[in-house]
Amino acid sequence: MTNPLADALADTLTGRLVVSCQAPPGDAMRHTDTLVRMTRAAEDGGAAAVRVNGPEVVAAAVSAVGLPVIGLWKDGDTGVFITPTVRHARALVEAGAAVVAADATARPRPDGSTFADLVTAVHEAGALVMADVSNLAEGIEAARQGADFVSTTLSGYVPGSPEQTAPDLRLVAELAAAVAVPVVAEGRIATPAQAAEALAAGAASVVVGTAITAPTALTRLFVEGLGG
Repeated sequence: MTNPLADALADTLTGRLVVSCQAPPGDAMRHTDTLVRMTRAAEDGGAAAVRVNGPEVVAAAVSAVGLPVIGLWKDGDTGVFITPTVRHARALVEAGAAVVAADATARPRPDGSTFADLVTAVHEAGALVMADVSNLAEGIEAARQGADFVSTTLSGYVPGSPEQTAPDLRLVAELAAAVAVPVVAEGRIATPAQAAEALAAGAASVVVGTAITAPTALTRLFVEGLGG
């Protein structure tokens, strides 16, 4: 059975860019107003949606832009910390997120729930779910458990997932061939050419964060390139 909400959003995102407007703890950009201005800039630049962290930023972004807001809630810094519990997921929907992004790896969740429990709670609240995975098996299982989108967000960042400096286009292609839901390419996409390669590999849409919205990290790259 198809989900009309998921179908409509998939149509909106197909072939287009999602901008991740986030900043790490301690970064000068980690301020709600600043992050919301990022979402407005992304909208002005032609993004199809934005991805933001935390209920406060989700609510502010929903009020500021006319784009679908993909919400996540990073809580902790080890194990499952991207929307780790059903409580986190429900809070994001209450804040107005059209889509809740959540870790869908095989690791245990801190509240003892399953990813399927989170999917059920989000769907009952009227929103959609994007599964952040690190490998093919996790993506297949997330789709089986009801995820509306599967994203390669965690490839290279989870123990057992091969570390790499470039986008995991192989995983994009494998997922696109294996699941019926749209595949989202995310992770280490640094150039427009790489974004286009991700679409060619089978991604329905592409998420870019650091290369667009992280001046601190980009400044460090230039400083290091100059031997600083």
